Amino acid sequence: MQGQGLRDRVSEFSELGAVVVGASFDTVEEQKKFADEQGFSFSLISDSDRKIGELYGTARPADDPAAGFCMRTSFLISPDGLIAAIWDQDAIKDFQTHGDEVLSVIRSHG
Repeated sequence: MQGQGLRDRVSEFSELGAVVVGASFDTVEEQKKFADEQGFSFSLISDSDRKIGELYGTARPADDPAAGFCMRTSFLISPDGLIAAIWDQDAIKDFQTHGDEVLSVIRSHG
């Protein structure tokens, strides 16, 4: 999963002044359990009301069999709050190297 690839590079993100944050439709309790199981040192946001997912276009339609899960997407948000890059679940070819891809884009933005 992409979170593991980001988790394994979190110190490199920090060195570049970047912050990793995850979000899902899970409750705070579910997020805490998941973060503990995965060894995530970055923050996870509970979007149980799906507002963030709706705003960012990651919520699935209500009639989708997987509607309880957001679409796996990574956003690189610039310091001025603009979306600098997007990786949707089709663009992420290898979840373990996803962190490398994101770091490369951050470095290219200088």
